[in-house]
Amino acid sequence: MAGYVVDHETISELRLATKECAERGLLVASKWASELLLSIPQHKRTTAAMASMTFSTSTPARPRSPLPTLGFEYSPIPAPATAHLVADPDKPSETLYLPQSKEEIILQVQLEAQEQDAITTSRTLMDQREFMRAVHLLEECKSPKARFIRIYCKFIASEKDSLRSWHKLDNNRNQPPIPVNKTINSLFEEVQRDSDPWLLFLKALFLSRLSRRQAAIESALLSIAGFPWNWSAWVLLSNCVRDGDELTGLLPLMPLPPNHALVHMFQIKTMNELNNPSEHELGLCDALLTEDLFPNSLWIMSLRANCLYNLHDFGQAEAQFDQIHSMDPHRIDNIDIFSNILYVTDNRLKLSKLAHEFLRLEKDRPEVCCLVGNHYSLRAEHEKAVKYFRRATQLDRTFLSAWTLMGHEYVEMKNSHAAIEAYRRAVDVNRKDYRAWYGLGQAYELLSMHQYALHYYQHATALRPYDVRLWQAQGMCYEEIGRFGEAIECLRRALLGADPNEITITLKLARLHERPVADYAKSCLEVAEFEANTLGGNLMLAKECAETVAGSNAEEVGRASDLLKGIKMRLRDLELAETEARERAYGNLPHLAEAEARARAQYLAQVNGGHTPTE
Repeated sequence: MAGYVVDHETISELRLATKECAERGLLVASKWASELLLSIPQHKRTTAAMASMTFSTSTPARPRSPLPTLGFEYSPIPAPATAHLVADPDKPSETLYLPQSKEEIILQVQLEAQEQDAITTSRTLMDQREFMRAVHLLEECKSPKARFIRIYCKFIASEKDSLRSWHKLDNNRNQPPIPVNKTINSLFEEVQRDSDPWLLFLKALFLSRLSRRQAAIESALLSIAGFPWNWSAWVLLSNCVRDGDELTGLLPLMPLPPNHALVHMFQIKTMNELNNPSEHELGLCDALLTEDLFPNSLWIMSLRANCLYNLHDFGQAEAQFDQIHSMDPHRIDNIDIFSNILYVTDNRLKLSKLAHEFLRLEKDRPEVCCLVGNHYSLRAEHEKAVKYFRRATQLDRTFLSAWTLMGHEYVEMKNSHAAIEAYRRAVDVNRKDYRAWYGLGQAYELLSMHQYALHYYQHATALRPYDVRLWQAQGMCYEEIGRFGEAIECLRRALLGADPNEITITLKLARLHERPVADYAKSCLEVAEFEANTLGGNLMLAKECAETVAGSNAEEVGRASDLLKGIKMRLRDLELAETEARERAYGNLPHLAEAEARARAQYLAQVNGGHTPTE
């Protein structure tokens, strides 16, 4: 992050983002921007505030804001690197979205000023959750901010209706896995041709809901180019990224410098969402927490704690969460991750204390429900744990952690079918979480449905290719169905990410390598017994196979030795019979050669299983 520092311009942009996001009802993004602003040292914020008082405008110097004041000197923003991709694929001739002209921006500011009272009233209605009243109030308004609030309120209201309709089908076989919002297409048409960065954000949101992922990424990038500090746009972009390779290809297309703090925050968050951060992301967190950037940011500290958790460095992760908790003892965000760490480290006392503390603070947050569920799970009270995890999903059906943890509890209770249902809900929420796929594999393995288990284990290992546990589970599953070659390959793959002193996997590999030797010994013995006991069998082949097993350290050595003795006795008897036939032939000397040849042929035929050798 060399070269990037928090300056007056960044502070002004964060203040503007806090205001603009709040005025549009993007409360999470507004909270994020305000907390990030507060993490900057006080003397920098004071200096920036005093500097801004010397100018006639409070907008940042960089022409990012879609609504500058009338005295602002506008210079168009160059279109981002992906501008050539944003044409609607259904309309190839559609013109590309271009930066707004100065006249357009002045017109928008004038419209917003005229509609300010209606906008303010609609925001109060949003706060009171009277969304359709806000829609009706802004029906005739034309400014981009009024249109954003109207369309966004319409979207929230339609989401509520869809959720209610979905719950009417509870326990019904016709219920889809997730609620279906049938108004998304009409909402998308309202913003299809807009170039305002906030409306482009809504367009990206609707495109993602319509499963048009590439188009959603392009609209999100354009929205970020117009207003970078709208964190909701970055979150949406992160949700569209499927894997680390796609993230690597996306970073050069960012409409910001590669060393910009927002780019690095996005990268860390995305890798955490993929449950696959590396030491590089951990280093980016440390750089963001330096004095030149955001040294007191609890949000960045929680990103760092999540990185450590995903890297299985539970001691450092716990220490980071302890620091966050000491700085803000009432912060609920990510408290479920903290409880997971305490659960894994078997810290019952601290987990119990934390559960009671936050249950008194806020019992109706899904993070707190997961915290309490982990508390009961560690005490082996699995039914109570399921109760709290289910409560978390009722508060927020998209709360991934609750579905996954509920599945784990059902596995502990040996209720595989309920576990499968919970894990499937988790996959419906987020197909990028390896834990849900891994849980499905475990549940099907409990049912001895190993082919199904393998399918889900393979999904999990594709998402997290260096996780030792996943490769071990897949290897054991292959072993159960007798595919020892694949089992060996999986365990070898597990060794790549294992500790150098790991011996458990090595011992399993040694046992698997012994298995083919034992199987070969059994096969040789079965061939020997078949040839020896079959009329006209090949005694020489039987002798060879029996000798192979008798000379090994296989378990069947005794059987092989006994069989070999019998075969050798039969071969001696045949040889004696040949000798007697030869002696009888000496009594008729004229025919000696012919008789000897005939006796030799009979002997060889009996020894070789009835096959007379030819010249």
